[in-house]
Amino acid sequence: MIRPCGSDDLDAIYAIINDAALAYRGVIPDDCWHDPYMGRDELVSEISDGVVFWGLEMDGRPGGGLAGVMGIQDKSDVALIRHAYVRSRDRRSGIGGALLEYLERCTAKPILVGTWAAATWAIRFYEKHGYRLTTRQEKDRLLARYWRVPPRQVETSVVLASPRWQRSQDQRS
Repeated sequence: MIRPCGSDDLDAIYAIINDAALAYRGVIPDDCWHDPYMGRDELVSEISDGVVFWGLEMDGRPGGGLAGVMGIQDKSDVALIRHAYVRSRDRRSGIGGALLEYLERCTAKPILVGTWAAATWAIRFYEKHGYRLTTRQEKDRLLARYWRVPPRQVETSVVLASPRWQRSQDQRS
């Protein structure tokens, strides 16, 4: 069951993000890695900044609880997918895809996703769902407009755009 996450879920969101983000260790540049990957204060700040987390609950299974989370952030003319993570024990079971498809149905806006360029598995995941990499120039413009990330992260990131974004750009041409 996919449901909105509330303040009672903060510990679970924090645990899922930091468990799943271990996949980045040794993949993203060392100067971009933190342990924990996302601190509790940063998580609270992201929520305060408008990131709304949704989670997939694994009812009826030993250990149950949230198996994955994905945030969506309204940025006026677009929506951003933020902090999409699945517990390492639950990877490759359709949780990320279910969350993404659910959030796509929650908004009529074009969707953008930023991720690390070295996280090839994440890029493949979004491409499998119809997202396409933007050009380097477009990536830099989009990151500056919609995200607050340090210059080093801009250098080492990519932005993927939903089919809806792609159509909106075609209509502008």
